Amino acid sequence: MDISEIIIAGDTSGIEWRLPVFRFKGRTAAAPKTYVQAALHANELPGTALAHFLLQRLQQAEKDGAILGDITVVPQANPIGTAQSHFGELQGRFDLGSRTNFNRDFPLISLADRDGLIDDLDRYSATDRLKRQLLHMALGADLMLDLHCDDEALQYAYIDEAFWPEAGDLASALDMEAVFLSDGESSAFEEAVAYAWKYETGQKKTRLPGRLSVTVELRGTRDVYPELARKDADGVFRFLIARGVVAGDEEAIAPFSGIVAPLDNIEMIRAPEAGAILFHRDIGESVKAGDLLATILTRPGQMGGALEVRAPQDGLIVTRVSTRLARRRSDLMKIACAAPSSAVRKPGLLEA
Repeated sequence: MDISEIIIAGDTSGIEWRLPVFRFKGRTAAAPKTYVQAALHANELPGTALAHFLLQRLQQAEKDGAILGDITVVPQANPIGTAQSHFGELQGRFDLGSRTNFNRDFPLISLADRDGLIDDLDRYSATDRLKRQLLHMALGADLMLDLHCDDEALQYAYIDEAFWPEAGDLASALDMEAVFLSDGESSAFEEAVAYAWKYETGQKKTRLPGRLSVTVELRGTRDVYPELARKDADGVFRFLIARGVVAGDEEAIAPFSGIVAPLDNIEMIRAPEAGAILFHRDIGESVKAGDLLATILTRPGQMGGALEVRAPQDGLIVTRVSTRLARRRSDLMKIACAAPSSAVRKPGLLEA
């Protein structure tokens, strides 16, 4: 295992960021190359815990001569966000300097232009230099796993339709309960990787056999426990064996049996007004149209001061916010449904 650091100079004097990168050299040139990163949203740490235990398994596989394809692991992909503590709260989702989401605004380029990502890096801000170097590393792989988590959530993933249903092996290996099929219409990291592959030849490809770019949502922000992290690391390891990246005798991965829903079929449940949130339903519960999901206490103790939020159609509650104070139109839940939502959705991911 080779451990190196990418050093990113800060935008003010006296500051620099260090990004540790772990690399394993495969012994078979034809085996798929893999890139795994965690905590691009720096306050989402289940992936960092997974990477810790995955690296242990990969080190043992290396000793056994079982690493077939090159593997790169970045356990904490965002040292800039990790340092953003504001009044005691880690602010790892948005860059406080530019006010942009750390998982948006990645360059959308063809794979042929990959090397240009790291040309003349001094022209760019620290955050953009970080993004360009992460994307450059990922585009050297065939399989890319970007490890995130939601607020309170089941295990699920965003997977571009170009990789489905082949990506069902990853969903099954990680015991996911839902897959959201994305449309490739945003500048998030996993979609920027897929975009480069789709436009590798200039003509857009709609299928990308042998490749995978995925955002894995490892439950919720507080689901950082050794037993869960080991289980998830074992799942990724099984996936690497199944894809021929690592040699091994793990049992075959069963077909994925969870919910598969296009983004148009996700009901984004939002608060009609500001107030305290009283949830009546939890993640993992199936609901029927009209079921009471939450009550918003807009004017506690006053006539008409409690508003009910009900399910617009049947579905599975995949996520829920951990806060108990809503702003007007703030997100409350995501419900995966069999039919499209009647709400208008902009192309791209579900959240900012």
